[in-house]
Amino acid sequence: MEFLMKDFSMDFFSLQGKIAVVTGGNTGLGLGYTVAFAKAGADLFVITHNENWDEARELVAAEGRKAVFFKADLTDKTQVKNAVSECIKAYGKIDILVNNAGTIKRAPLLEYKDEDWDAVMDINLNAVYRLSREVAVIMAKQRSGKIINIASMLSFQGGKFVPAYTTSKHGIVGLTRSFASELADYNIQVNAIAPGYIETANTAPIRADQNRNREITARIPAGRWGQPSDVMGAAIFLAGHASDYVNGHVLAVDGGWLVR
Repeated sequence: MEFLMKDFSMDFFSLQGKIAVVTGGNTGLGLGYTVAFAKAGADLFVITHNENWDEARELVAAEGRKAVFFKADLTDKTQVKNAVSECIKAYGKIDILVNNAGTIKRAPLLEYKDEDWDAVMDINLNAVYRLSREVAVIMAKQRSGKIINIASMLSFQGGKFVPAYTTSKHGIVGLTRSFASELADYNIQVNAIAPGYIETANTAPIRADQNRNREITARIPAGRWGQPSDVMGAAIFLAGHASDYVNGHVLAVDGGWLVR
């Protein structure tokens, strides 16, 4: 056992000295990733679609870490390139990318609008591809890096009234595996987190529906909705050296939802 464990250290879970890029890192689970990485020792480059980043800035500063905020439309190829350039200008490297930004448009399939389909696919899948490709060029030169995509329970299921979202999240799994296969040659690991039903502002309307809330909770073996903190351990794991031999994996953090 001494031989097997000789190289293991709790430092594998430290992000000290790392630079993490988080998209949509000023609200919801994105804010959670931002703060969790700061607590683990990383400095942040947070890409947002608005300038509502005062809370995120304060929380990162409270951990003694640095955060640079950059407003960008991730569906715009030029702005994606600019965001990566600004991060390199600020920090000189990128160690971690979390593709958290996303959107959802709900409507019955027979009434679903083409513009809603395009809007969801542009931010949930096309933007992830483009930003990951740009960051991968930097990481390949460094010969190291971690890319973490955000999948969903609907990466595994069909769902109702969200055809574009479901398709985009299935696509995230394919993108994760495709990038992982190629980028392993450069010591870059690409994985995804699939959060289950988590208590956030986005899920508040569902939780407010007593019948739907009861149905969901009854199916979760853990017997409860997840908290944002439940997802952060997985993010730290996939961002640090502890996951150096994990590649192309989709990690469900769902309280056991998928086993039923």
